Amino acid sequence: MRDPVVLMVAPNGARRVRGDHPRLPLTEQEVVDEVAQAHEAGAQAAHVHVRDDEGQHVLDAARYRSLTEALRARCGDKLIVQITTEAAGRYSPAEQHAVVEAVEPPAVSIALGELFSDPAENKRNGDFLHWVRESGIAVQWILYAPEDVTRLGTLIQQGFVPRGSAMLFVLGRYSVDHNSRPDDLWPFLAARSAHSAIRTAPYSVCAFGQGETACLTAGLLHGGNARVGFENSLWHPDGSVAESNAERVAYLVAITKQLGWTLATADEARNNLGLRQAA
Repeated sequence: MRDPVVLMVAPNGARRVRGDHPRLPLTEQEVVDEVAQAHEAGAQAAHVHVRDDEGQHVLDAARYRSLTEALRARCGDKLIVQITTEAAGRYSPAEQHAVVEAVEPPAVSIALGELFSDPAENKRNGDFLHWVRESGIAVQWILYAPEDVTRLGTLIQQGFVPRGSAMLFVLGRYSVDHNSRPDDLWPFLAARSAHSAIRTAPYSVCAFGQGETACLTAGLLHGGNARVGFENSLWHPDGSVAESNAERVAYLVAITKQLGWTLATADEARNNLGLRQAA
């Protein structure tokens, strides 16, 4: 019997624009509305990006603080809010450090390859990550390839990355007509199993394109959790476009229940993501 399932909604991301989908949330109020509906549909956590006034991805501490406060006011403590340091080709590791230090969010996702882009900065990054751990901020590592999984394990063994973080396996990339496949997951699982430092670390799966549902289901069947939403895919498995992020969450909730599993409680989801329990 597997652990209860944690579903995280990723409603917008850094790259998609309104022309991709009329319900893609860009403003703070739009993100709050979309996340609240996804939470009602069954998502226990939300991975959120903020945009500037022109709709561009930004690492803006004031916007992140405002959004997290608005989400807490709307959804309460049962929703886990995770910000991101995604660089998207615009931000340095130092700027990634700065936004986390300024916001002090409950949870953050960090792309391993973006933060550890220069081995000469490993010590500085390690000091930052140990501060993150001491501050009670839960890290989920964004891993784009099996090689990232192996590197994460090595950085943990070297002491630069604290133990106990969760992982996100990213299947596929943004590209025209790209559809991730469940087979994309197996090398990630093999890399995880091969490294003692991360062999039991919790992981989630996200995937691009119409194959998202099949990939997330494969992850669930192998003990993982799922991140679903318009950041990675707009489609149901039959090729139809979802009306909202909440509709995609509801689809995964139905699969979870059909397989006889339960959704995690708020505290179970916090534990999976490495968060301290709510006061």
